[in-house]
Amino acid sequence: MTDFVDATAFNFEQGQRARKLFAAVVLAALDDAISDDKKFGNGPEQIARWARSRDGREVLSCAGIDPNERVVSGLMEFVSRGVRTSVALSREESERRQAAELAEAAEAA
Repeated sequence: MTDFVDATAFNFEQGQRARKLFAAVVLAALDDAISDDKKFGNGPEQIARWARSRDGREVLSCAGIDPNERVVSGLMEFVSRGVRTSVALSREESERRQAAELAEAAEAA
């Protein structure tokens, strides 16, 4: 019985590692689209084309992301903002966004 539990835990950990690897591929695709947007101005269209392709849908699914149109529009919006994924995921950026939202709420009130 303990062998089954150990094997199940090992398989779960392997699955989580694989999901993280595919999530890194999604982040790299976003960074590539952002750099293309800065160079050529077609980043949102490029990430949408990738996300709708067979490979893109497969990578998104393996990363644990449902490859639907809502996700595609979210990816396009993220790319159009032009903030690199490493910056967007940092604590400083999160705090800056929260402070900006609080300032907007204070101005609206």
